[in-house]
Amino acid sequence: MTEAKDALPSAPHAPKIFLSYSREDRDRALVVIKALTSQHIDLWWDGLLAGGDSFARTTEDALDSADAVVVLWSARSVQSHWVRDEATHGRDRGRMVPVSIDGTAPPLGFRQIQYINLSKWRGKTAAPEFAELLHAIANTAGTPHDQRPRTAITKTSKTPSRRQMLMIGGGMVAVIGGGLIARRSRIFGSDGAANSVAVLPFKNISGDADQDYLAEGLSEELRATLSLNRRLDVAAQTSSSRFGDNRADARTIASKLGVAFVVDGSVRRSGDVLRITAQLIDGATGFQDWTQSFDYKVADIFAMQSEIAATVADTLAVQLSGEGGPAKDRAGGTSNTAAFDDYLRGKALYKRADGEASDRGALAMFDRALTADRAYAAAHAARSRALTVIANNHASGSALKTLYARSIEAAREAVRLAPDLAEGHSALGFVLFNGRLDIGGAAAPYRKSFELGFGNADILSAFAGYAGRTGDFDEARKAVQRAQRLDPLNANVFRIAGVLEYGARDFAAAAGPLRTALSLKPDVNGVQVVLGDIALINGDLAAARAAYAREPGKLSRLRGLAIADQKMSGGAAGKKHMDALVREFGSNAFYQQAQVRAQWGESDAALTALESALSAGDSGLVQSRNDPLLDPIRDQPRFAAVQQKLGFTKNARSA
Repeated sequence: MTEAKDALPSAPHAPKIFLSYSREDRDRALVVIKALTSQHIDLWWDGLLAGGDSFARTTEDALDSADAVVVLWSARSVQSHWVRDEATHGRDRGRMVPVSIDGTAPPLGFRQIQYINLSKWRGKTAAPEFAELLHAIANTAGTPHDQRPRTAITKTSKTPSRRQMLMIGGGMVAVIGGGLIARRSRIFGSDGAANSVAVLPFKNISGDADQDYLAEGLSEELRATLSLNRRLDVAAQTSSSRFGDNRADARTIASKLGVAFVVDGSVRRSGDVLRITAQLIDGATGFQDWTQSFDYKVADIFAMQSEIAATVADTLAVQLSGEGGPAKDRAGGTSNTAAFDDYLRGKALYKRADGEASDRGALAMFDRALTADRAYAAAHAARSRALTVIANNHASGSALKTLYARSIEAAREAVRLAPDLAEGHSALGFVLFNGRLDIGGAAAPYRKSFELGFGNADILSAFAGYAGRTGDFDEARKAVQRAQRLDPLNANVFRIAGVLEYGARDFAAAAGPLRTALSLKPDVNGVQVVLGDIALINGDLAAARAAYAREPGKLSRLRGLAIADQKMSGGAAGKKHMDALVREFGSNAFYQQAQVRAQWGESDAALTALESALSAGDSGLVQSRNDPLLDPIRDQPRFAAVQQKLGFTKNARSA
């Protein structure tokens, strides 16, 4: 018989199997029970309870002694607290064998192990699906629990050396060795998509939402470490995070992200034990290449965070290096676990971007991280970004200049402490360009960030924005194309690509990525206004006004409507929007006032607004070199003087 090779040994040495299912699925469960018992398996299920037995006590005893816990997932059982409790018990003991009896995927928190699909199985013991189930049970039950690979970390006040970290992860490396190393020819083969991996956001299954930042931060650290390998394409955070709820299967995720492999994981705190489970899934087949759980005895969960991140990242990176040696260390890190904790909290707040409160909250966390470790370069770089965002969005006048000065200081400290930290150079370029309007001064740090951040879509996008604004369209296109490859579901990457082509005056080429950005995120800022500008330039005022009206960003929306309504309905209609723009944004909108005045044909007023923008340090001026809306005043000597003061080397209308 086909199943004989996978049948489990009979008593007295037969392993004990626990079957978990929903009472509503009893008929389907009985089919599974009949097939399993026909293989002489020592199977426990609740139908074996004798009268007078204590259900809870007997069930718990059976779970504790089981060598494998077979969980029958269905649309009904995923809603069952009993099934979830039993599955949790089996998962946490490393004994869970997940099965779907109707095609329903296991719920969030139970997907660390590839499930067996019995939805089309009709009870035949010779069927391949049943053979797969027997094989999974044999693998799970056949290895004594105390012989399974484990990780163990002893508490230390110092960051472990790379050699120590690889020894710590030895159990995981051993498991990876048989599967992942064997696939190096695929990972680093000639196929452009084969050398690629997506790291999904790790799931916090602790039942404590306050720990979400830890799970998300650990997956981001892993993603950042893997991206240091220039032979490996790592899908960026924004695209990977779109599958954070894991509703799609691995093959769908891999297809949408254009990657060969998917890394998934979970983090759980239970008492004084922190468990991290990671798995690598082949995107072509949907099957796991390996899975491994890391258990740590901890007195304080935060004291172990940096070790956990380094262990997971390093053990994966060393296998994916393709060079036979360890992967490059992450620059700009810390050995202070309290600093690491505050840094992760700050990044979580920064990504929320809910407004001034979350931005300043992120800054406070980065400041706390630096109080714990002044040499933490990554925290200095993050602090610089937060300061620039606060300056751009929530400050004006002298406060604006002070914030920019502090941002520059933080970015330069990051570069000094960690010259190979791409984020430090990018942060410095960003604040010099958008804050100080130092066009020439931003060139060197931006180019260095491009060199070091070849695997980071955010850094590539930032460089593309700078290169496009300064007229280096070829370099900008190279950077944004790679960013699109790494982050194919990030609306902002496609927005930058569209703005780049708009500045290069290829309006047809600009429309495509701009519409892609809207399809990915309909409420993305700064896309509708550019589509409106393209329609305006092409003479379609109705389409321009409709696009402007849909723009979520109020400053851009008012600017567009002021132009369109003046052209369509006369000065009074446009003035209404212009008055609102001045009233609500004041000196922070001098550049937009210049755009409106130029389109209204008021050249002197437009040039005066542009000069006022220069005096106020309006970051909108970075658009001025290639902005088609300023073409009516581009040939004026006063415009040329502003461009010279900004440091733009030429004032060409196009590439």
